[in-house]
Amino acid sequence: MHRRNIRLRREYLYRKSLEGKERLLYEKKRKIREALEEGKPIPTELRNEEAALRKEIDLEDEITAVPRSTIDDEYANAPEKDPKILLTTSRNPSAPLTQFVKELKIVFPNAQRMNRGGQVISEIIETCRSHDFTDVILVHENRGVPDGIVISHLPFGPTAYFGLLNVVTRHDIKDKKSMGTMSEAYPHLIFDKFSTKLGERTVNILKHLFPVPKPDTKRILTFANQSDYISFRHHVYEKNGGPKSIELKEVGPRFELRLYQIKLGTMDQDEAQIEWVIKPYMNTSKKRTLLGD
Repeated sequence: MHRRNIRLRREYLYRKSLEGKERLLYEKKRKIREALEEGKPIPTELRNEEAALRKEIDLEDEITAVPRSTIDDEYANAPEKDPKILLTTSRNPSAPLTQFVKELKIVFPNAQRMNRGGQVISEIIETCRSHDFTDVILVHENRGVPDGIVISHLPFGPTAYFGLLNVVTRHDIKDKKSMGTMSEAYPHLIFDKFSTKLGERTVNILKHLFPVPKPDTKRILTFANQSDYISFRHHVYEKNGGPKSIELKEVGPRFELRLYQIKLGTMDQDEAQIEWVIKPYMNTSKKRTLLGD
């Protein structure tokens, strides 16, 4: 299994190294295609390659005409099977962190919670790969308060690092009768104000943690972006007075996420390339937002 993972990783890195060449070839084909459509002469620098490139253009369809990237490979198999998630914590978790992770286990369908013990990250990732887990979620704390969450997609990445703020668990809410029980049905997802490339990338990482729900599911998870802080809310709805009367009921937990890094690799790979990292001191304006307009 270890040799197989090494081989798959090498193949992934090799495909990634070809992206620059494929992008250059795509640009050449695009210029020839535009020249033919507009009736213009072929660009001088491409005339020697025109015959070979036109043969390739004739063989392409809508899918193969656009170059694929390693980002496409990361979630290529996601529609084929439901996600399988391992939830764990930093070492020696406090009671509040343990309670929060227990509630996250119900938030994420098909999640399994594991006591960290003395295991190191590399052992956890290797075990998850061998047991066909699709994601590992690691929750951190500071002085008993959950303050960070890491989502690592298997087998190759990406890994997203989020800050965790304003955590309110179901355990902290006193009026539990009005809150009701937490449904375990596959939820519908709502993503609001993720309009930039980075926002779409963040949505892609988060949405693949959840399986496809049934149309009549009454459970809703909301990720709402406001000034690059992602508010998470968990609701169920009921139609007590007919189809035009909908009653929303928050069932918890609730928290805010702040994205600060995405790596093109798994959690245990320190050498993995950093795709994006927050640089707050380089912002030209306080009003500048990165995830959405």
